[in-house]
Amino acid sequence: MSGWTLTLRQPPPLRLDLRALQPAALATLGAAEISRLPLGHGRGTLALGECFDVAARDDEALVIAGDTARCDRIGWQMAAGRLLVDGPAGDHAGAGLAGGTLDVRGDAGALAGCEMRGGTLEIHGHVGEFCAGPLPGSLDGMRGGTLVVRGDAGARLADRMRRGTLVVFGNAGDWAASRLVAGTVAIAGRSGVHAGYGMRRGSVVVLGNPDAGPPAPSFVPAQDDVTVFWRLLARDLARHGGPFADLPRRGIVRHRGDLAAGGLGEWIAVR
Repeated sequence: MSGWTLTLRQPPPLRLDLRALQPAALATLGAAEISRLPLGHGRGTLALGECFDVAARDDEALVIAGDTARCDRIGWQMAAGRLLVDGPAGDHAGAGLAGGTLDVRGDAGALAGCEMRGGTLEIHGHVGEFCAGPLPGSLDGMRGGTLVVRGDAGARLADRMRRGTLVVFGNAGDWAASRLVAGTVAIAGRSGVHAGYGMRRGSVVVLGNPDAGPPAPSFVPAQDDVTVFWRLLARDLARHGGPFADLPRRGIVRHRGDLAAGGLGEWIAVR
């Protein structure tokens, strides 16, 4: 078993589909075999060795390096192992992730973490629209695991999310947590307009706009005592550090909603 570093020589003329590059699948192959792997390139394919340099590593990680902003489906349905993207990622990064760790050391495109079921996806830059949402033609968004965005997130963040934890260190675009079914969404910055629209269950924690009130009139003040619940949730979020580190020492204002959708979710503004 061995790890590999795949370095993209230059951005491809068409978009590359890298779903075949999985740590477990490549660990048993030699350099020559990896170089012959077919990659989707537009409507055709090309051999991996035509665009990537292949080098062995001392550990079992798979590293994809270079200007990979036009490389899509990195970590698609990955079940185990560690995959590091030393640069940006294209669309669908970590979509369907079931286990292991996908670490993107740059920005990621649209549909990152869609329908992920487990594992950890960390994006150190910004992420595009529909992060943690459903794939096109599907009804369910993120279903488990942990997704961390160190930058800003585009529109429709966590649309129809069903389970798991999503943490955003920056701002979120419009319609964040729309139609949320369950799970926890924490946003350190500001949420855009129509946040929480149609959410049914789940928790949305927002640090960046504590004085903005509830996201819509269909969210109503919650009077019940949630001291124990907040202590546990705050402690879990605090492990991500940064703006979340002091959550256990801060107060909250809590609203129930979206009652227009019969929701039992909650909107928590941190003071």
